[in-house]
Amino acid sequence: MNGNLYALSADGVETTNFCGGPCTEGCVDFAAIPGAADSYVVRVSKPEGADKELRFTAAELDDFALGWVKNRGLTA
Repeated sequence: MNGNLYALSADGVETTNFCGGPCTEGCVDFAAIPGAADSYVVRVSKPEGADKELRFTAAELDDFALGWVKNRGLTA
């Protein structure tokens, strides 16, 4: 995807929630951006971060995920 991911609508997308601890509020919502190949929106689902989001290409998320796993010494 070339261009501005923030110019694309992600209103009403169905998200998947990821939470790494004892949560009652949720943590991070994740979804593909409709009509944009390999483009994703990551939203904060905690009340303090409501309505805040970041958008990434698949390559950017892959780089982040692999770096996170490496830096944390995690294995699948």
